[in-house]
Amino acid sequence: MTKKTVNVAVGVIMQDRQVFVSKRAEHQHQGGLWEFPGGKVEAQESIFHALQRELAEEVNITVHSSQPLMRIEHDYGDKQVCLDIHLVEDFSGEAKGLEGQLCQWISIEGLHELSFPEANKEIVAKLQSDF
Repeated sequence: MTKKTVNVAVGVIMQDRQVFVSKRAEHQHQGGLWEFPGGKVEAQESIFHALQRELAEEVNITVHSSQPLMRIEHDYGDKQVCLDIHLVEDFSGEAKGLEGQLCQWISIEGLHELSFPEANKEIVAKLQSDF
């Protein structure tokens, strides 16, 4: 039996060399770890539309445009994910947690100090080498 892959649109929200991150709730998959906000891409939905919808629902911002940053496929054993990661610098609204999650702006250099799910570690490495 093959595992179902969950397609996820992920936003690396950047402003003034700071990145917006949020902490996953304890009851969620990979709970208690920091993440770049985003969510599941629904059937018949583009990655960009999913990114707009999820970031509006989760962190209160309206995404005007984004640039593809990278794609990561990762098998957690219990779940397979395909992350489409976009750089989001063109947005409006004040980023904050709308679902009760802890959120913060952190410098690119400080990202390695936070605990991220395994699949997100590649994003941290790319940001710290490219920006």
